[in-house]
Amino acid sequence: MSHAPEVAGNPYAAELAAAKKAVALAARLCQRVQRGILQSDIQSKADRTPVTVADYGSQVLVCLVLKKELPAHSFSIVAEEDSKDLREDGAQEILEHITTLVNETIVNDGSYNMSLSKEDVLAAIDGGKSEGGPSGRHWILDPIDGTKGFIRGDQYAVALGLLDEGKVVLGVLGCPNLPLKSTNKNNCSSSGDQIGSLFFATIGCGAQVEALEGSEPEKKLGVQAPPVRMDSQAKYGALARGDGAIFLRIPHKKYIETVWDHAAGSIVVTEAGGMVKDASGNDLDFSKGRHLDRERGIIATNKHLMPLVLKAVQEAMKEEQ
Repeated sequence: MSHAPEVAGNPYAAELAAAKKAVALAARLCQRVQRGILQSDIQSKADRTPVTVADYGSQVLVCLVLKKELPAHSFSIVAEEDSKDLREDGAQEILEHITTLVNETIVNDGSYNMSLSKEDVLAAIDGGKSEGGPSGRHWILDPIDGTKGFIRGDQYAVALGLLDEGKVVLGVLGCPNLPLKSTNKNNCSSSGDQIGSLFFATIGCGAQVEALEGSEPEKKLGVQAPPVRMDSQAKYGALARGDGAIFLRIPHKKYIETVWDHAAGSIVVTEAGGMVKDASGNDLDFSKGRHLDRERGIIATNKHLMPLVLKAVQEAMKEEQ
């Protein structure tokens, strides 16, 4: 497969540009749905419909933009959703809603002159059925990471990574509700109160953040600082720019992590100079398909704290056993 020309030494420049565009467009759709949730006070009901609509809509837009922007590439994406539920009899209304929302987002953006049918939408969602694995290139997508935060009007992320021969080589995190200005008081920047951060990293090229709406110049990231609680891979982005010092995830024993929960976030942290390991101190292995093959627990922190955190986690897990 021929590679696009390198830009300033980045062999994945074309893929990064496409990924940023895809995530930004998907985030715009998600923001619109989240505003609707907050206006209708949906938290009081057990109605998951808006999250479902945004989840599917986000996946459709990401698949669409990647295919449009990288037409010469064979397309493989490992993603959370498939169209099975939407093809059932009772789902016509939701499918209609998703299709309308996707088309309105495309029109408002103005980059593409096209309109999707319901069948187009189902086909785009099913683009995400790839199994990933150790060979070739596979995009990895979590269309809405942090659904609890999304419903509450809080933090969530659209998280897109690229796997090349089993290694994550690129990651983009769209965090629509994360202020561009650091949440760490010592980490002042000139970006005022602008909300919406787009984190991105390519292997060997460092990690950066810019405004999700694209008006703010890019900032280089570096890992430092105290803890912050938040939902989704937004915390990987926050850690990468120094809002916190440690991100620790120790799920219950039977939980198996999926690749889309960590692909984009982990490269943003490692390219910002941080480290991401499992509870045994191994690197995360994204080459085994749709799930991470690793010991329970994921730790992201800086190089100085990692040995201390690993030791504490391993001792705690020993006690638990």
